[in-house]
Amino acid sequence: MSRSAHPAGPRYADVLHEGHYTPPPADLNALDPRVWSRTVTRNADGVVTVGGRSVTELAEEFGTPAYFLDESDFRARCRAWRDAFGPDADVFYAGKAFLSRAIVRWLKEEDLNLDVCSGGELATALDAGMPAERIALHGNNKSTEEITRAVEAGVGRIVLDSFQEIVRVAHIAERLGKRQRVQIRVTVGVEAHTHEFIATAHEDQKFGLALAGGQAAEAVRRALKLDGLELVGIHSHIGSQIFDMAGFEVSARRVVQLLAEVRDEHGVELPEIDLGGGLGIAYTSEDDPREPHEIATALRTIVTRECAAAGLAVPRISVEPGRAIVGPTAFTLYEVGTVKELPGLRTYVSVDGGMSDNIRTALYDAEYSVALVSRTSTAEPMQVRVVGKHCESGDIVVRDAFLPSDVAPGDLLAVPATGAYCRSMASNYNHALRPPVVAVPEDGKARVIVRRETEEDLLRLDVG
Repeated sequence: MSRSAHPAGPRYADVLHEGHYTPPPADLNALDPRVWSRTVTRNADGVVTVGGRSVTELAEEFGTPAYFLDESDFRARCRAWRDAFGPDADVFYAGKAFLSRAIVRWLKEEDLNLDVCSGGELATALDAGMPAERIALHGNNKSTEEITRAVEAGVGRIVLDSFQEIVRVAHIAERLGKRQRVQIRVTVGVEAHTHEFIATAHEDQKFGLALAGGQAAEAVRRALKLDGLELVGIHSHIGSQIFDMAGFEVSARRVVQLLAEVRDEHGVELPEIDLGGGLGIAYTSEDDPREPHEIATALRTIVTRECAAAGLAVPRISVEPGRAIVGPTAFTLYEVGTVKELPGLRTYVSVDGGMSDNIRTALYDAEYSVALVSRTSTAEPMQVRVVGKHCESGDIVVRDAFLPSDVAPGDLLAVPATGAYCRSMASNYNHALRPPVVAVPEDGKARVIVRRETEEDLLRLDVG
């Protein structure tokens, strides 16, 4: 059925989603616990709270737009991943999802390791006290300066991504009189069912060395010959926002096959494999993510079975959840500025942020939920598009959603599951000031962990 042929008008129309029409939710005031963090609820006045603090109080104290991070939820998710994999495996939080000094301290306290992929992330990790041996450095084009700093600091592993990098890391380590622990990142030829720009294990992309054609095997040969390197394992990452474990099963099988080939050719059993991250979270009520214990059981079973078939000892497994930990722990709070109804089409609800604080909708066609959080409403559902204030038609926060038809300027809207990548990818487009990140623990004593930018910050960099 075409949109124009649908019998309902725009105010009552079902939202086109993944090729089918989704009816409006039965209760627009309900908060799906799969999408919102653990301490988020509505109080007796109908106002949404986090850690016991109402969003109206938080908006008054910290302004909008702002990211509010549920600290107890973040810590609980860290513990769930750590406990699921146990002491015989390693959980590396993928810092690219969101990193700050407070996050590093929480990771250290919750006994998680940290994966970084730039000099800035490494600097943040070291400055906040993460032990270097618990840090892994990723990246497809690490600079000499980044590698040197990592080796000098004594990071626990560097993931090698090219033939040139094998030599580069080895030379730097030898010059510094060190032997650097490394893994080789391989592309295993798995097509993860995700957006083209976040699928990372097919051959035609910039990451890793392909199993097909023997690049990965040749990388192992070269790394084993260099005195500055201690090759400890193989790394694989198949993509992001993945719900189906089938891709991980294929990836694990192919990585174990490579381990067997290394043993047969070199007489060496590499002691580690890293299966990456990329497990999906719930952005909408239609998403159904796996729990950490399910993921751990599945990966352990796959690796154990494949190693038994190959006659290998089971290596130490590492995983790298980033989004799966921090993504569901935060929401972005906005204030409505204008509501514009286009008769026969849709209604646009404009908020005081946009693509400068969440580029993912424009970049990946990412889908989000949205809720009116400063009050409840009994008004009928209205199909809306939540948009930002930037000078771009693609400045969309939530492409298709339902809000109460009495939504008005001054109302507060919240978009959940924005803990991952939103602040990390935020920009100053149109000279917007990047929002703060505010941690809210269970006692409600909210505090800024990344402050809001000011015009002075913006102008300080402009030396013209």
